[in-house]
Amino acid sequence: MIFIDSNVPMYLVGVAHPNKDRAVGAQRERFITDVEVYQGIPHRYTAIRRPDAIDAAFDSLHGIADDALAFGMAEIRSARVLLSSVGRLSARNALHVAVMQKAGASRILSFDDGFDAVPGIERLK
Repeated sequence: MIFIDSNVPMYLVGVAHPNKDRAVGAQRERFITDVEVYQGIPHRYTAIRRPDAIDAAFDSLHGIADDALAFGMAEIRSARVLLSSVGRLSARNALHVAVMQKAGASRILSFDDGFDAVPGIERLK
């Protein structure tokens, strides 16, 4: 099981970039994501004034992810612990890791090297 970060569908629908080919070439098995990844897509595209790209990125993520997991207080608390114990980890990424851990996923497809600092998490790039 592999967690998909929001930057993967964004590279898939974006302009030519080396990460685009790497995202397309990912091995196929069960892919999961979380609701925060879905929130991150319109957040980013709105910030860069590209709301026209939101639907394409959503469609791309829909085509990849087998499931989008929700989170609750347990994951929020776990993310808080991760933030205090793992350097270089953003609050958003800590929440992704907490969701991954609850789901039993130890691999993430992401181009964000902040995940490299988390023990037990393998970033596929």
